[in-house]
Amino acid sequence: MTDLSLHRGISVHRIGAMILRYWYLLMSSWPRLLELLYWPALQVITWGFIQYYIAENSNFFARAGGTLIGAVILWDILFRGQLGFSISFLEEMWARNIGNLMMSPLRPIEFLLSLMVMSLIRLAIGIIPMTLLALVMFHFNVYGLGLPLIAFFCNLIFTSWSVGIFVSGLVLRNGLGAESIVWTLMFAILPLACVYYPVSVLPVWLQTIAWALPPTYVFEGMRALLIERTFRIDLMLDALAINAALLGASFWAFLALLRSAKRHGSLLSGGE
Repeated sequence: MTDLSLHRGISVHRIGAMILRYWYLLMSSWPRLLELLYWPALQVITWGFIQYYIAENSNFFARAGGTLIGAVILWDILFRGQLGFSISFLEEMWARNIGNLMMSPLRPIEFLLSLMVMSLIRLAIGIIPMTLLALVMFHFNVYGLGLPLIAFFCNLIFTSWSVGIFVSGLVLRNGLGAESIVWTLMFAILPLACVYYPVSVLPVWLQTIAWALPPTYVFEGMRALLIERTFRIDLMLDALAINAALLGASFWAFLALLRSAKRHGSLLSGGE
């Protein structure tokens, strides 16, 4: 049977096999599944009660109901999207299997595409119950945002993939000693992405840096939608343009780091 392909020899069968491998790993461990559900639920409950308290003591937040819970959900899409990508990659590093994969017919682009799909699967497992919990406990329906939610989601997931691809390349080249960057880099973005407050809160010199990050446009767009009832399509298009550049740069960086890892023998050493 002829192998299905997308472009220039990219195999759907090989991508599907990798996704199936990660799916079996995920389903074989209940702690992995529990972790996907536990943290998003804890986040939405904690911030939901904080918003209740603020709304009872502030006319502004009474008018802007849902901004905190909305920010928490969108932030979790960004963070969990990157983590879902990186965890599947780290599974191969921990199992010392990355060298075998890179010597197999599997292409690097196919490997990355399978990690992207797996990040969506992991994200759905954690985020869907989180959004239902927000609806039941705090009467915040994120799906009520309609089409803007699709723009928010796409821009956030593109950013999460860009970060995931880049940090995976760093771990590939430098070994598991660089593993901590997988867990910490996104939190360095948190204050600059203005998740819980507008960009205007930042000093002027930091605002320039904030506007270079796609998530900033998403969270500003979310606040404009919930507070002003206005969908800022210009913000979404700006975020999409920056994301396109970041994705291209991250693919290039991963391939460059992979070539460097091959030259220095990092793949054969199991990432040590």
